[in-house]
Amino acid sequence: MLDVSLTFYAVAIPAAMLVGLAKGGLPVVGMVSVPLLALVTSPLEAAGLLLPIYVITDMFGLWFYRRDYDPRNLKILTPAAIAGVGVGWATASFVTEASVAVLVGSVGIAFCLNNWLRRHAPIKPQPADVGRGLFWGALSGFTSFVSHAGGPPYQLYVLPQRLEKMIYAGTTTILFAIINATKLVPYWALGQLSPASLRSSALLVPAGILATLVGVRLVRIIPEREFFVVVQTGLLLLSLRLTYQGLSHLLG
Repeated sequence: MLDVSLTFYAVAIPAAMLVGLAKGGLPVVGMVSVPLLALVTSPLEAAGLLLPIYVITDMFGLWFYRRDYDPRNLKILTPAAIAGVGVGWATASFVTEASVAVLVGSVGIAFCLNNWLRRHAPIKPQPADVGRGLFWGALSGFTSFVSHAGGPPYQLYVLPQRLEKMIYAGTTTILFAIINATKLVPYWALGQLSPASLRSSALLVPAGILATLVGVRLVRIIPEREFFVVVQTGLLLLSLRLTYQGLSHLLG
């Protein structure tokens, strides 16, 4: 039974705002929303309650970034990510969130450490390619389905391309808008969207929309170099959190 006390909303409103900031183009921060909301409800309920907020704030992000995106990346990543959502739905009964967290977190940590150890060496931007894009896109869809945690696999594929800041933010926003819309039917079928959770989601939507507007503004004013430092730092911190959280559940 979903708790809708003042304590619940004291946690849920910041969680909704983190979703909005992510939809405004600040990657990674949205991943904190489910663990934060899970402090006052179950992780499954948290994921279901936040999905409508993701979908609605996605609409604003799509408008703001309608001209800023990389079409080749979207052509590669979109079908792979949708397939990944399908795999997540098909395996929902026996794949644990903890094992996925350890996998994604470990790869994210390795990526960040490799980048920082080689930060003084000249690195040629990698082009978007089909093989890697299909793999990381499918993993993004899968982990997004499990706990709205599709960011690290996506970044592992896109960050080495060194896209321009606004193109990166727009491509991210468009791809995850498609992923989130795709998740609506499976979430409903699995019982993660209930009338009670939808009512609570509706009350949180304004906070998400306001944070989306703030996120768009921040992306436009943050210098490009600092923007990607923030992205990679966020990726490392969240990868560490995912790994620790997953191992704690597996070993506990």
